[in-house]
Amino acid sequence: MVATSEGVESFSPDQLRTMRDEFQRFLLEYQFGLREVETKLGILRDEFQQMHDYNPIEHVSSRVKTADSLVEKLVRKGVDPAFDAIRAEITDIAGIRVTTSFTKDAYRLFDLLTTQDDITVRTVKDYIAAPKANGYKSLHVIVEVPVFLSTGRVDVAVEVQFRTIAMDFWASLEHKIYYKFGGIVPDGLLAELKDAADSAALLDARMERLHGELHGDPFLAPGSVRPV
Repeated sequence: MVATSEGVESFSPDQLRTMRDEFQRFLLEYQFGLREVETKLGILRDEFQQMHDYNPIEHVSSRVKTADSLVEKLVRKGVDPAFDAIRAEITDIAGIRVTTSFTKDAYRLFDLLTTQDDITVRTVKDYIAAPKANGYKSLHVIVEVPVFLSTGRVDVAVEVQFRTIAMDFWASLEHKIYYKFGGIVPDGLLAELKDAADSAALLDARMERLHGELHGDPFLAPGSVRPV
């Protein structure tokens, strides 16, 4: 770092390249952590498809925050930009959304993922049991997964969200509405969104009940093994 004639400190090209490389390496850790969790979910999905006449996973999507998005969050939350502080304070740099058929599938997949030996659970927010005020229902968990690099082991935090098809559709629409109104949504529209969330929850419950009446618990069929 050098000082300009105006007394303002600046960085040399080599320093800037080093900072860029360090930041890219930092985000790579989260890409690798994301890949580890995606692999675990992929194995579960493939097993269900091959061994059970039922697959609770409808869709899986994932993302790692962009550098700009991460910087914006650091500024908004007042987090020290040092990597150790970011690791400790920002837990949603890597995120996976698992869309399930039914509510009980969300809990089943949560159990199957979080009881694996190399997964450490940091926090759980059960918005299914205790929905948000706007009606949003989902199961959020922050897990840590080990990533083994050439420099050694790094424990990476990954946020995993489990929610049903109906709630995923609702949340996607809600996000678009908030974006359109710049975060300030008219009260009338908020009330309609809450009503729609309640309707989605009722639909989830009704379809799960109908499915149970027709098929029972698919994991308790002859020859199947009850998940732990």
